[in-house]
Amino acid sequence: MAVTVTSSFDSALDMLRNLGAFAANAVAPRVRLGVTGLSRSGKTVFTTALVHHLIGVTPMPVFRASAEGRIRRAILDDQPDDAVPRFPYEEHLATLGEPLRRWPESTTRIAELRVAIDYERRAGWRTGPASLAVDIVDYPGEWLVDLALIDKSFAEWSRETLAMSRAEDRAMIAAPWHVALAAVDPQKPASETEIARLADLFKAYLSALREGPERVATTPPGRFLMPGDLAGSPALTFSPLDLAPGAAPAPRSVHAQMERRYDAYRTHVVRPFFRDHFAQLDRQIVLVDVLSALDSGPRAVAELEEALDQVLIAFRAGSNTLLSSLVAPRIDKVLFAATKADHLHRSDHARLEAILRLLVDRALRRTRGAGARVETLALASVRATREASVRSGRDTLPAIVGTPEAGERIGDELFDGQTEAAIFPGELPEDPQAVFSGAITPGALRFPRFRPPLRIPDAAGRLPPLPHIRLDRALEFLIGDRLS
Repeated sequence: MAVTVTSSFDSALDMLRNLGAFAANAVAPRVRLGVTGLSRSGKTVFTTALVHHLIGVTPMPVFRASAEGRIRRAILDDQPDDAVPRFPYEEHLATLGEPLRRWPESTTRIAELRVAIDYERRAGWRTGPASLAVDIVDYPGEWLVDLALIDKSFAEWSRETLAMSRAEDRAMIAAPWHVALAAVDPQKPASETEIARLADLFKAYLSALREGPERVATTPPGRFLMPGDLAGSPALTFSPLDLAPGAAPAPRSVHAQMERRYDAYRTHVVRPFFRDHFAQLDRQIVLVDVLSALDSGPRAVAELEEALDQVLIAFRAGSNTLLSSLVAPRIDKVLFAATKADHLHRSDHARLEAILRLLVDRALRRTRGAGARVETLALASVRATREASVRSGRDTLPAIVGTPEAGERIGDELFDGQTEAAIFPGELPEDPQAVFSGAITPGALRFPRFRPPLRIPDAAGRLPPLPHIRLDRALEFLIGDRLS
C-alpha cells in the first residue's frame, strides 16, 4: 500500500511538473536535447562542437536557419537547473585548440548548458523575430541501461545477469566472481567484508566487459563504473546472487542485504535520473562508435547491436499530443550517429551509415511505429583529417591525412604526435550484413587516434570554425523545425 501511495504521489507531482513545463514552453519556447552514447563515442566533443557553431553563428549549408541567415545571435544563457553541473564548454574548447590540441575528457556525469537563440521566422503567417532556448543535457549512455531496473526485482536481475555472465564469451572474465559466489550461502547472516568482496569482484567483471573486445557496457548497474559522489556507498556496493527459484530472503542474510541495496540503487539513483532528467527530454541524439566495434570483430558488432536496442527501449519515444505532453511527455525525434567518420574516406561514409542503420533496425522500426522520427547518419563532430589518394603498386587508394597522436602505431611505424601521415584505413563491406560473418578481420582496419585539427588564424587573428562532417545535418534534424 505504501508503494502504491508513493507512486501515486510521484505521478501527481510529475503531472504538475509537466503542466508547469508545458505552460512555460508556451511563453518562452525551449527544447531539451539529450546527448548520449556508449563509452568512447565522442559525446563531449559533439556537445562542444554543437555549442561552438551555434554561438559562433557559423554558416552551415544543411542547417537551414543558418544557411538562410535567419539566426541573429546565439549566446550561452543561465544554467537551466542550478542543481546540475554546468557543461564546461569553454574548458573543452580550449583543450581542442593550441597549444594542447587534445581531445577533452570523456563524460562521466550529467551536465547541462543552455543556448539562447534569437532568430527570424521563415516567411508565412508567422513572421518576425523569435527566440528558442536549447537546453543540452549531456549524460553517459551507460546510465540508460539502468532504466530497465525500475520495474525489475532483485531476483529477476540476478537471474538475467548471471545467465549472461555464463555465456561462452564472458565466462572466463567472470570466473573470479563466479568462484566467490559459489562459496556464499545467500541465506546465511551477512558479513560486510563478504558483501564488499562480492561487489568488488562484480565491478571488476563489469570493468572487464568495458575494456574487452565488446568495448561497451550493457550490463547494469551503469553507475558502478562511474560512481561519482556515490563511491563507496551501500547503494553502489552489491552484487547479483545465485538464488534458488522463489527463494525469500532470511532476515539480515546476504540475500536480504543485497536486495535492500539493490532497491536503494533503484530508489536513489535510477528513479531520480529518470524523473528529473530523462523524462523531460524532447529530442535525443545517440552517438555510436561503430568503427571500434567493426575493428574488434563480429562478436563486438553483435554486442553493440544489443546495446543499441536496449538504449532505445529505455526511451519514451513517440509523437506528442496535448494529453501526453501533460501526463508523459515523449521524445519525438531520435538521431543515431556513427561518429569518427573522418577516420574513413568519404567513399565509405554511405557504407558506415548503412551498417549503423542495420544495427538499429529493430529499434528503429519499433520507435517509428510509436510515431517518433528516427534517423541515422555518419558524422565527425570535429574533423581531424582531410582526404587524399596514395599509390600502392599500380593501384590508387583513397586515404586520409592527419596527425596521429604520440604513441599510436600502424605496423612497425610509431608516430610522434607531430608528423602528418597519409593512411589507407581499409574498406567497409558493400553488404552491411557481412559485418556479422567476419567480413572484417579484427585489426584489419587502420584507425589511429588523430590529434584535433590545427587551425591557423587569419590576418585579423581570428580562428576559423572547427571543421566537421555533417554536424549541420544533425542540427537540422534535431532542432531545425523549431527554428522555422
